Amino acid sequence: MRVVIDTNILVRALIHPRGSVGPVLLRLRRGHFTFLYTQSLLEELVDVLGRPRIREKYGVTEDDVKTVVALLLLRGEAVSVSRSLTVCRDPKDNKFLETAVAGKADIIVSGDEDLRVLDSFEGIPIVSPAEFLRSLDAQKS
Repeated sequence: MRVVIDTNILVRALIHPRGSVGPVLLRLRRGHFTFLYTQSLLEELVDVLGRPRIREKYGVTEDDVKTVVALLLLRGEAVSVSRSLTVCRDPKDNKFLETAVAGKADIIVSGDEDLRVLDSFEGIPIVSPAEFLRSLDAQKS
């Protein structure tokens, strides 16, 4: 399964590995899906994880950031976006749709209502982390 994951889900999975979205990174580590990314998505993740408020509040270290980026690079596939989109209520979220379309994603995982309100885009479902994990479980059955 080819998957685009919203940055907020990756951040939550890292800072709360035993939380409801923590299994997303665990399933990626186990190779249950392919993570699609662009350089700008990785840069956004590193930026968010490097913010002093995140580092101090959740104890995120430089090694934590390096480890998660290494996992994403190992289990991921770089995508080159060739088409600019202006679909989302929040223009900053268009990059997830662009990545999904360019990478021929099967699914977009997000908790962001600005994306979720679309339900799907060009045939690519936009689902919550819980729905995504259930779909991975259904594939194994």
